[in-house]
Amino acid sequence: MTIGSINPVEKRGNRKNKQIVEEKVPLLPTKHEEDGEGGYVEFNGASFAGAVFNLSTTIVGAGIMALPATMKVLGLVPGLLMIVFGAILTESSIEMLVRFSRVCKAVSYGEVMGDTFGKWGKTLLQICVVVNNVGVMIVYMIIIGDVLSGTSSSGVHHFGVLEGWFGSHWWNSRFFVVLLATLCVFTPLACFKRVDSLRYTSAISVALAVVFVVITAGIAIVKLISGGISMPKLFPEVTDLNSVWNLFTAVPVLVTAYICHYNVHPIDNELDDSSQIKPIVRTSLLLCSTVYITTSFFGFLLFGEQTLDDVLANFDSNLGIPYSSILNDSVRVSYAIHLMLVFPIIFHALRLNLDGLLFPSARPLSGDNKRFAGVTAALLLVIFLAANFIPSIWDAFQFTGATAAVCIAFIFPAAITLRDRHSIASKKDKILSVFMIVLAVFSNAVAVYSDARALFSKSDDSQT
Repeated sequence: MTIGSINPVEKRGNRKNKQIVEEKVPLLPTKHEEDGEGGYVEFNGASFAGAVFNLSTTIVGAGIMALPATMKVLGLVPGLLMIVFGAILTESSIEMLVRFSRVCKAVSYGEVMGDTFGKWGKTLLQICVVVNNVGVMIVYMIIIGDVLSGTSSSGVHHFGVLEGWFGSHWWNSRFFVVLLATLCVFTPLACFKRVDSLRYTSAISVALAVVFVVITAGIAIVKLISGGISMPKLFPEVTDLNSVWNLFTAVPVLVTAYICHYNVHPIDNELDDSSQIKPIVRTSLLLCSTVYITTSFFGFLLFGEQTLDDVLANFDSNLGIPYSSILNDSVRVSYAIHLMLVFPIIFHALRLNLDGLLFPSARPLSGDNKRFAGVTAALLLVIFLAANFIPSIWDAFQFTGATAAVCIAFIFPAAITLRDRHSIASKKDKILSVFMIVLAVFSNAVAVYSDARALFSKSDDSQT
Protein backbone atom coordinates (compact mmCIF):
# COMPACT_ATOMS: atom_id res chain seq x y z
CA MET A 1 0.00 0.00 0.00
CA THR A 2 1.34 3.40 -0.93
CA ILE A 3 1.23 5.95 1.87
CA GLY A 4 0.40 9.53 0.98
CA SER A 5 0.81 12.88 2.70
CA ILE A 6 -1.78 15.49 3.66
CA ASN A 7 -1.68 19.23 3.08
CA PRO A 8 -0.83 20.92 6.43
CA VAL A 9 -3.46 23.66 6.02
CA GLU A 10 -6.31 21.18 5.35
CA LYS A 11 -5.50 19.10 8.41
CA ARG A 12 -6.44 21.80 10.95
CA GLY A 13 -9.91 21.93 12.48
CA ASN A 14 -12.28 18.99 12.78
CA ARG A 15 -10.56 15.88 11.42
CA LYS A 16 -12.72 13.16 12.92
CA ASN A 17 -14.15 12.12 9.55
CA LYS A 18 -10.99 12.65 7.56
CA GLN A 19 -8.51 10.02 6.62
CA ILE A 20 -5.05 10.88 7.88
CA VAL A 21 -1.89 9.72 6.21
CA GLU A 22 0.38 7.14 7.74
CA GLU A 23 3.18 9.64 8.22
CA LYS A 24 2.83 13.37 8.97
CA VAL A 25 6.36 14.13 7.85
CA PRO A 26 7.83 15.74 10.98
CA LEU A 27 10.74 18.10 10.26
CA LEU A 28 10.48 17.53 6.52
CA PRO A 29 8.46 19.32 3.81
CA THR A 30 5.01 17.89 3.19
CA LYS A 31 3.91 16.62 -0.19
CA HIS A 32 0.40 15.92 -1.39
CA GLU A 33 0.10 12.70 -3.33
CA GLU A 34 -3.24 11.69 -4.77
CA ASP A 35 -2.92 7.95 -4.93
CA GLY A 36 -6.60 7.25 -4.49
CA GLU A 37 -8.34 5.81 -1.48
CA GLY A 38 -5.74 3.08 -1.14
CA GLY A 39 -3.13 5.68 -0.21
CA TYR A 40 -4.71 6.56 3.12
CA VAL A 41 -5.44 4.83 6.38
CA GLU A 42 -8.19 5.53 8.90
CA PHE A 43 -6.87 7.58 11.84
CA ASN A 44 -9.00 9.86 14.01
CA GLY A 45 -6.26 11.70 15.84
CA ALA A 46 -4.04 10.95 18.82
CA SER A 47 -5.44 11.22 22.34
CA PHE A 48 -4.24 13.65 25.03
CA ALA A 49 -2.92 10.81 27.18
CA GLY A 50 -1.17 9.14 24.25
CA ALA A 51 0.51 12.42 23.31
CA VAL A 52 1.65 13.01 26.90
CA PHE A 53 3.13 9.51 27.07
CA ASN A 54 4.94 9.91 23.73
CA LEU A 55 6.40 13.31 24.63
CA SER A 56 7.31 12.18 28.15
CA THR A 57 9.03 9.13 26.69
CA THR A 58 11.02 11.42 24.40
CA ILE A 59 12.16 13.40 27.46
CA VAL A 60 12.72 10.68 30.06
CA GLY A 61 15.28 8.58 28.28
CA ALA A 62 18.87 7.94 29.28
CA GLY A 63 19.34 11.42 30.74
CA ILE A 64 17.79 10.35 34.01
CA MET A 65 20.66 7.91 34.61
CA ALA A 66 23.29 10.67 34.50
CA LEU A 67 21.40 13.16 36.68
CA PRO A 68 22.54 11.73 40.05
CA ALA A 69 26.12 12.18 38.80
CA THR A 70 25.38 15.87 38.17
CA MET A 71 24.40 16.14 41.84
CA LYS A 72 27.90 14.88 42.66
CA VAL A 73 29.34 17.72 40.56
CA LEU A 74 26.96 20.53 41.53
CA GLY A 75 25.83 19.56 45.00
CA LEU A 76 22.25 18.71 45.94
CA VAL A 77 20.78 22.22 46.25
CA PRO A 78 22.17 23.80 43.03
CA GLY A 79 21.61 20.53 41.16
CA LEU A 80 17.90 20.30 41.99
CA LEU A 81 17.40 24.01 41.27
CA MET A 82 19.04 23.52 37.87
CA ILE A 83 16.59 20.72 37.05
CA VAL A 84 13.64 23.03 37.77
CA PHE A 85 15.29 25.88 35.87
CA GLY A 86 15.88 23.60 32.89
CA ALA A 87 12.19 22.61 32.80
CA ILE A 88 11.08 26.27 32.86
CA LEU A 89 13.44 27.25 30.04
CA THR A 90 12.39 24.22 27.99
CA GLU A 91 8.70 25.10 28.33
CA SER A 92 9.44 28.67 27.22
CA SER A 93 11.46 27.59 24.19
CA ILE A 94 8.78 25.11 23.07
CA GLU A 95 6.07 27.77 23.51
CA MET A 96 8.03 30.11 21.21
CA LEU A 97 8.48 27.34 18.66
CA VAL A 98 4.79 26.42 18.62
CA ARG A 99 3.67 30.06 18.43
CA PHE A 100 5.82 30.82 15.40
CA SER A 101 4.73 27.53 13.80
CA ARG A 102 1.11 28.60 13.99
CA VAL A 103 1.80 31.94 12.32
CA CYS A 104 3.75 30.52 9.37
CA LYS A 105 1.50 27.42 9.23
CA ALA A 106 4.47 25.11 9.63
CA VAL A 107 3.94 21.47 10.64
CA SER A 108 7.56 20.77 11.53
CA TYR A 109 10.53 22.29 13.33
CA GLY A 110 12.40 22.25 10.04
CA GLU A 111 9.69 24.25 8.30
CA VAL A 112 9.85 26.95 11.00
CA MET A 113 13.63 27.16 10.58
CA GLY A 114 13.19 27.23 6.81
CA ASP A 115 10.60 30.00 7.03
CA THR A 116 12.92 32.06 9.26
CA PHE A 117 16.39 31.36 7.87
CA GLY A 118 15.78 29.69 4.52
CA LYS A 119 17.14 26.39 3.21
CA TRP A 120 20.36 26.55 5.22
CA GLY A 121 18.51 27.07 8.49
CA LYS A 122 16.40 24.00 7.87
CA THR A 123 19.45 21.95 6.86
CA LEU A 124 21.33 23.00 10.00
CA LEU A 125 18.40 21.94 12.17
CA GLN A 126 18.25 18.55 10.48
CA ILE A 127 22.00 18.02 11.01
CA CYS A 128 21.66 18.87 14.70
CA VAL A 129 18.75 16.47 15.16
CA VAL A 130 20.73 13.70 13.46
CA VAL A 131 23.82 14.31 15.62
CA ASN A 132 21.80 14.59 18.83
CA ASN A 133 19.60 11.56 18.26
CA VAL A 134 22.46 9.33 17.13
CA GLY A 135 24.34 10.31 20.31
CA VAL A 136 21.33 9.70 22.54
CA MET A 137 20.61 6.27 21.05
CA ILE A 138 24.26 5.29 21.39
CA VAL A 139 23.85 6.14 25.08
CA TYR A 140 20.76 3.89 25.26
CA MET A 141 22.70 0.94 23.87
CA ILE A 142 25.65 1.64 26.20
CA ILE A 143 23.36 1.63 29.24
CA ILE A 144 21.62 -1.56 28.14
CA GLY A 145 25.05 -3.17 27.72
CA ASP A 146 26.11 -1.87 31.17
CA VAL A 147 22.97 -3.20 32.82
CA LEU A 148 22.85 -6.65 31.26
CA SER A 149 26.55 -7.40 30.69
CA GLY A 150 28.41 -5.14 33.11
CA THR A 151 30.84 -2.24 32.71
CA SER A 152 34.44 -1.41 33.55
CA SER A 153 34.41 2.21 32.33
CA SER A 154 35.14 3.58 35.83
CA GLY A 155 38.22 1.34 36.23
CA VAL A 156 36.32 -1.08 38.50
CA HIS A 157 34.21 -3.84 37.00
CA HIS A 158 30.51 -3.68 37.84
CA PHE A 159 28.63 -6.89 37.15
CA GLY A 160 25.68 -6.94 34.79
CA VAL A 161 22.42 -8.75 35.53
CA LEU A 162 23.06 -11.68 33.19
CA GLU A 163 26.68 -11.91 34.33
CA GLY A 164 25.52 -12.06 37.95
CA TRP A 165 22.92 -14.74 37.22
CA PHE A 166 24.88 -17.06 34.94
CA GLY A 167 28.52 -16.03 35.14
CA SER A 168 30.60 -14.78 32.23
CA HIS A 169 29.82 -16.48 28.89
CA TRP A 170 30.02 -15.51 25.23
CA TRP A 171 26.23 -15.38 24.93
CA ASN A 172 25.88 -12.76 27.68
CA SER A 173 28.83 -10.66 26.55
CA ARG A 174 28.19 -6.98 25.87
CA PHE A 175 28.47 -7.33 22.08
CA PHE A 176 26.08 -10.27 21.83
CA VAL A 177 23.47 -8.86 24.23
CA VAL A 178 23.34 -5.48 22.43
CA LEU A 179 23.19 -7.29 19.07
CA LEU A 180 20.25 -9.40 20.26
CA ALA A 181 18.43 -6.31 21.58
CA THR A 182 18.99 -4.56 18.24
CA LEU A 183 17.64 -7.45 16.17
CA CYS A 184 14.75 -8.53 18.40
CA VAL A 185 13.54 -5.24 19.96
CA PHE A 186 14.88 -2.11 18.26
CA THR A 187 14.40 -3.26 14.67
CA PRO A 188 10.71 -4.30 14.96
CA LEU A 189 9.77 -1.15 16.89
CA ALA A 190 11.70 1.06 14.46
CA CYS A 191 9.49 -0.18 11.61
CA PHE A 192 6.41 1.79 12.75
CA LYS A 193 5.80 4.80 10.51
CA ARG A 194 3.55 6.88 12.78
CA VAL A 195 4.41 8.24 16.23
CA ASP A 196 0.98 7.44 17.67
CA SER A 197 1.54 3.75 16.89
CA LEU A 198 4.04 3.78 19.76
CA ARG A 199 1.64 5.15 22.40
CA TYR A 200 1.28 1.83 24.22
CA THR A 201 5.00 1.12 24.39
CA SER A 202 5.47 4.73 25.53
CA ALA A 203 2.95 4.26 28.33
CA ILE A 204 4.78 1.12 29.46
CA SER A 205 8.15 2.92 29.30
CA VAL A 206 6.89 5.80 31.49
CA ALA A 207 5.47 3.27 33.97
CA LEU A 208 8.84 1.49 34.12
CA ALA A 209 10.61 4.81 34.76
CA VAL A 210 8.25 5.41 37.67
CA VAL A 211 8.98 1.90 38.97
CA PHE A 212 12.68 2.76 38.95
CA VAL A 213 12.05 5.99 40.88
CA VAL A 214 9.79 4.31 43.47
CA ILE A 215 12.24 1.48 44.17
CA THR A 216 15.23 3.85 44.40
CA ALA A 217 13.33 6.20 46.73
CA GLY A 218 12.14 3.29 48.86
CA ILE A 219 15.66 1.89 49.29
CA ALA A 220 17.06 5.32 50.16
CA ILE A 221 14.31 6.00 52.73
CA VAL A 222 14.77 2.60 54.42
CA LYS A 223 18.54 3.10 54.65
CA LEU A 224 18.07 6.68 55.87
CA ILE A 225 15.79 5.55 58.68
CA SER A 226 18.19 2.79 59.68
CA GLY A 227 21.12 5.22 59.68
CA GLY A 228 22.88 3.56 56.76
CA ILE A 229 23.21 6.79 54.75
CA SER A 230 25.33 9.83 55.48
CA MET A 231 24.23 13.32 54.50
CA PRO A 232 25.34 14.11 50.93
CA LYS A 233 26.99 17.40 50.09
CA LEU A 234 24.50 20.20 49.56
CA PHE A 235 26.82 22.54 47.63
CA PRO A 236 29.80 21.99 45.30
CA GLU A 237 33.34 21.97 46.60
CA VAL A 238 35.05 24.95 44.96
CA THR A 239 38.75 25.06 45.78
CA ASP A 240 40.34 26.56 42.67
CA LEU A 241 39.58 27.77 39.14
CA ASN A 242 39.59 24.23 37.74
CA SER A 243 36.84 23.19 40.14
CA VAL A 244 34.77 26.16 38.91
CA TRP A 245 35.19 25.10 35.28
CA ASN A 246 34.24 21.55 36.24
CA LEU A 247 30.81 22.73 37.40
CA PHE A 248 29.89 23.59 33.83
CA THR A 249 30.38 19.98 32.67
CA ALA A 250 26.99 19.19 34.20
CA VAL A 251 25.19 21.69 31.95
CA PRO A 252 25.16 19.58 28.74
CA VAL A 253 23.73 16.64 30.70
CA LEU A 254 20.88 18.82 32.00
CA VAL A 255 20.23 20.18 28.51
CA THR A 256 20.11 16.67 27.03
CA ALA A 257 17.72 15.54 29.77
CA TYR A 258 14.94 17.82 28.50
CA ILE A 259 15.51 17.66 24.75
CA CYS A 260 12.19 16.83 23.05
CA HIS A 261 11.64 19.71 20.63
CA TYR A 262 12.04 17.63 17.46
CA ASN A 263 9.02 15.46 18.43
CA VAL A 264 6.65 18.28 19.42
CA HIS A 265 5.46 18.84 15.84
CA PRO A 266 4.98 15.16 14.95
CA ILE A 267 2.87 14.73 18.08
CA ASP A 268 0.97 17.98 17.42
CA ASN A 269 0.26 16.92 13.82
CA GLU A 270 -1.49 13.77 14.99
CA LEU A 271 -3.75 15.51 17.55
CA ASP A 272 -7.45 15.83 16.83
CA ASP A 273 -7.38 19.25 18.53
CA SER A 274 -4.09 21.08 17.98
CA SER A 275 -4.83 23.57 20.79
CA GLN A 276 -4.03 20.74 23.22
CA ILE A 277 -0.30 20.83 22.49
CA LYS A 278 0.48 23.47 25.14
CA PRO A 279 -1.16 21.61 28.06
CA ILE A 280 0.42 18.41 26.73
CA VAL A 281 3.89 19.99 26.86
CA ARG A 282 3.30 21.38 30.36
CA THR A 283 1.92 18.09 31.66
CA SER A 284 4.85 16.17 30.20
CA LEU A 285 7.44 18.57 31.62
CA LEU A 286 5.78 18.51 35.04
CA LEU A 287 5.75 14.71 35.05
CA CYS A 288 9.34 14.44 33.82
CA SER A 289 10.80 17.11 36.13
CA THR A 290 9.14 15.33 39.09
CA VAL A 291 10.75 12.07 38.00
CA TYR A 292 14.11 13.83 37.53
CA ILE A 293 14.06 15.56 40.91
CA THR A 294 13.08 12.37 42.73
CA THR A 295 15.70 10.26 40.93
CA SER A 296 18.48 12.81 41.41
CA PHE A 297 17.73 13.34 45.08
CA PHE A 298 17.34 9.71 46.12
CA GLY A 299 20.00 8.39 43.74
CA PHE A 300 22.65 10.75 45.10
CA LEU A 301 21.39 10.26 48.66
CA LEU A 302 21.77 6.51 48.25
CA PHE A 303 25.25 6.37 46.71
CA GLY A 304 26.81 9.76 47.58
CA GLU A 305 30.33 10.28 46.22
CA GLN A 306 30.35 6.72 44.85
CA THR A 307 27.63 7.67 42.33
CA LEU A 308 28.73 6.58 38.86
CA ASP A 309 28.14 8.40 35.56
CA ASP A 310 25.47 5.77 34.89
CA VAL A 311 23.75 5.30 38.27
CA LEU A 312 22.31 1.98 37.16
CA ALA A 313 25.82 0.53 37.38
CA ASN A 314 25.71 1.24 41.14
CA PHE A 315 22.97 -1.34 41.57
CA ASP A 316 25.34 -4.31 41.43
CA SER A 317 26.32 -4.64 45.09
CA ASN A 318 24.71 -5.34 48.46
CA LEU A 319 22.52 -2.36 49.38
CA GLY A 320 22.44 -3.31 53.05
CA ILE A 321 18.70 -4.03 53.15
CA PRO A 322 16.59 -7.23 52.86
CA TYR A 323 16.06 -8.59 49.33
CA SER A 324 18.91 -6.43 48.06
CA SER A 325 19.74 -8.62 45.07
CA ILE A 326 16.09 -8.83 43.95
CA LEU A 327 15.68 -5.04 44.19
CA ASN A 328 18.96 -4.48 42.34
CA ASP A 329 17.89 -6.70 39.47
CA SER A 330 14.37 -5.21 39.39
CA VAL A 331 15.75 -1.68 39.09
CA ARG A 332 18.21 -2.52 36.35
CA VAL A 333 16.01 -4.80 34.26
CA SER A 334 13.00 -2.44 34.40
CA TYR A 335 15.07 0.49 33.23
CA ALA A 336 16.80 -1.49 30.51
CA ILE A 337 13.37 -2.40 29.14
CA HIS A 338 12.31 1.26 29.51
CA LEU A 339 15.19 2.36 27.29
CA MET A 340 14.37 -0.29 24.71
CA LEU A 341 10.86 1.18 24.47
CA VAL A 342 12.12 4.78 24.30
CA PHE A 343 14.47 3.96 21.43
CA PRO A 344 11.87 3.97 18.59
CA ILE A 345 10.47 7.38 19.60
CA ILE A 346 13.89 9.00 19.18
CA PHE A 347 14.66 6.90 16.12
CA HIS A 348 11.50 8.14 14.36
CA ALA A 349 12.72 11.74 14.16
CA LEU A 350 16.29 10.69 13.40
CA ARG A 351 15.30 8.64 10.36
CA LEU A 352 13.13 11.39 8.89
CA ASN A 353 15.80 14.05 9.30
CA LEU A 354 18.56 11.92 7.83
CA ASP A 355 16.32 11.06 4.90
CA GLY A 356 15.59 14.75 4.42
CA LEU A 357 19.31 15.50 4.27
CA LEU A 358 20.18 12.67 1.90
CA PHE A 359 17.06 12.71 -0.31
CA PRO A 360 15.53 16.21 -0.08
CA SER A 361 13.55 15.91 -3.32
CA ALA A 362 12.41 12.31 -2.98
CA ARG A 363 8.86 11.12 -2.32
CA PRO A 364 7.79 10.78 1.35
CA LEU A 365 9.83 8.15 3.14
CA SER A 366 6.79 6.12 4.22
CA GLY A 367 5.84 5.65 0.56
CA ASP A 368 9.16 4.09 -0.44
CA ASN A 369 9.65 0.81 1.41
CA LYS A 370 13.11 0.14 -0.02
CA ARG A 371 14.45 3.54 1.05
CA PHE A 372 12.69 3.23 4.42
CA ALA A 373 14.33 -0.16 5.05
CA GLY A 374 17.74 1.02 3.81
CA VAL A 375 17.86 4.14 6.00
CA THR A 376 16.58 2.18 9.01
CA ALA A 377 19.15 -0.60 8.62
CA ALA A 378 22.06 1.80 8.06
CA LEU A 379 21.22 3.86 11.15
CA LEU A 380 20.81 0.82 13.38
CA LEU A 381 24.18 -0.53 12.21
CA VAL A 382 26.02 2.76 12.88
CA ILE A 383 24.46 3.15 16.33
CA PHE A 384 25.20 -0.47 17.23
CA LEU A 385 28.87 -0.22 16.22
CA ALA A 386 29.39 3.11 18.00
CA ALA A 387 27.84 1.77 21.22
CA ASN A 388 30.46 -0.96 21.30
CA PHE A 389 33.37 1.50 21.06
CA ILE A 390 32.29 4.40 23.33
CA PRO A 391 33.00 3.39 26.95
CA SER A 392 31.00 5.91 29.02
CA ILE A 393 27.59 7.61 28.77
CA TRP A 394 29.12 10.78 30.25
CA ASP A 395 31.39 11.09 27.19
CA ALA A 396 28.45 10.75 24.80
CA PHE A 397 26.26 13.16 26.80
CA GLN A 398 29.02 15.77 26.91
CA PHE A 399 29.43 15.70 23.14
CA THR A 400 25.76 15.79 22.12
CA GLY A 401 24.62 18.03 24.98
CA ALA A 402 27.27 20.68 24.38
CA THR A 403 26.70 20.85 20.63
CA ALA A 404 23.54 19.70 18.86
CA ALA A 405 21.19 19.43 21.85
CA VAL A 406 21.73 22.99 23.07
CA CYS A 407 21.07 24.31 19.55
CA ILE A 408 17.82 22.35 19.20
CA ALA A 409 16.54 23.16 22.69
CA PHE A 410 17.48 26.82 23.12
CA ILE A 411 19.58 28.53 20.45
CA PHE A 412 17.34 27.84 17.44
CA PRO A 413 13.98 28.71 19.13
CA ALA A 414 15.57 31.90 20.53
CA ALA A 415 17.03 32.80 17.11
CA ILE A 416 13.62 32.32 15.46
CA THR A 417 12.10 34.66 18.04
CA LEU A 418 14.80 37.32 17.60
CA ARG A 419 14.49 37.17 13.80
CA ASP A 420 10.70 37.63 14.25
CA ARG A 421 9.75 37.57 10.56
CA HIS A 422 6.04 37.88 11.37
CA SER A 423 6.39 40.60 14.06
CA ILE A 424 4.70 38.66 16.85
CA ALA A 425 7.50 38.59 19.45
CA SER A 426 7.12 40.79 22.53
CA LYS A 427 9.96 42.64 24.22
CA LYS A 428 9.88 40.01 26.98
CA ASP A 429 10.26 37.27 24.36
CA LYS A 430 13.33 38.91 22.89
CA ILE A 431 14.97 39.53 26.26
CA LEU A 432 14.39 35.87 27.19
CA SER A 433 15.78 34.78 23.82
CA VAL A 434 18.98 36.78 24.29
CA PHE A 435 19.34 35.30 27.77
CA MET A 436 18.89 31.76 26.39
CA ILE A 437 21.50 32.21 23.68
CA VAL A 438 24.09 33.86 25.94
CA LEU A 439 23.60 31.25 28.67
CA ALA A 440 23.69 28.35 26.22
CA VAL A 441 26.77 29.52 24.32
CA PHE A 442 28.78 30.50 27.41
CA SER A 443 27.98 27.49 29.60
CA ASN A 444 28.51 24.94 26.85
CA ALA A 445 31.70 26.58 25.59
CA VAL A 446 33.10 26.34 29.12
CA ALA A 447 31.88 22.74 29.36
CA VAL A 448 33.65 21.79 26.12
CA TYR A 449 36.82 23.53 27.31
CA SER A 450 36.67 21.77 30.68
CA ASP A 451 36.07 18.36 29.10
CA ALA A 452 38.90 18.85 26.60
CA ARG A 453 41.25 19.94 29.37
CA ALA A 454 40.33 16.92 31.50
CA LEU A 455 40.81 14.62 28.50
CA PHE A 456 44.29 15.95 27.77
CA SER A 457 45.18 15.75 31.47
CA LYS A 458 44.22 12.06 31.52
CA SER A 459 46.28 11.48 28.39
CA ASP A 460 49.33 13.15 29.94
CA ASP A 461 48.93 11.18 33.18
CA SER A 462 48.73 7.88 31.29
CA GLN A 463 51.92 8.68 29.37
CA THR A 464 53.81 9.52 32.54
